[in-house]
Amino acid sequence: MVTRKSLKKWPALAALSALMVIALTATTPSYAQERGEGERQQAFRGGGASRGQVLDNRYNHGYYYPRAGTVVRALPGGYRPYYYHGSPFYFSGGIWYAPGPGGFIVARPPVGLFINVLPPFYTTVWFGGVPYYYADNVYYQWQPSANGYAVVDAPPGADQPGAPAPPSDDFYIYPKNGQSQEQQAADQYECHNWSKTQTGFDPTQQGGGVAPGDTSSRRDQYQRAMTACLEARGYSVK
Repeated sequence: MVTRKSLKKWPALAALSALMVIALTATTPSYAQERGEGERQQAFRGGGASRGQVLDNRYNHGYYYPRAGTVVRALPGGYRPYYYHGSPFYFSGGIWYAPGPGGFIVARPPVGLFINVLPPFYTTVWFGGVPYYYADNVYYQWQPSANGYAVVDAPPGADQPGAPAPPSDDFYIYPKNGQSQEQQAADQYECHNWSKTQTGFDPTQQGGGVAPGDTSSRRDQYQRAMTACLEARGYSVK
């Protein structure tokens, strides 16, 4: 039942409601920013195709990215600038941009460009006992001397979207001492170089880079050397 007393309360209630709407509206952008670019990528899972995104499912990566050549008027928030031979590139959420007409163009980074941080979502693949980090048709590799990651060419056997990984020469390595992903990559890289020098076998080369008759024995030597090196650094090798 509506009374004269309740009618007097309506203007105050309406004002309070309006203030609540304004407060919620004001807080929404900061909340969205706090979620970050990584959350935006997750939101595109399963719905990216309808938003002009393309599913990258190589190695079951499972994330949507804009097509190369897509033009955007402004860079997304939180991007990182990089330069290669004086040319600027911008990196955000695993997506690379370059300056172009009308804004910025979704591009592929040049091989040799160094970055400090991997994309928020990446897939680790192994070829010839060497780890690569993959996202949006780009391969990255840890470079201990530079304390960062370099954009590299696709490893042999990785040029097809459905290419299986890893090959038979790979190892399954488990850190026993809580080593970080970066430390494991650095140890793997150094042990690979040491084992290659000791045995003359390089699993990243066709046939190991040795005479066909020596492939089997040299592979066994390489695997034993790798196992010994990694176990000495605190890893369990299967």
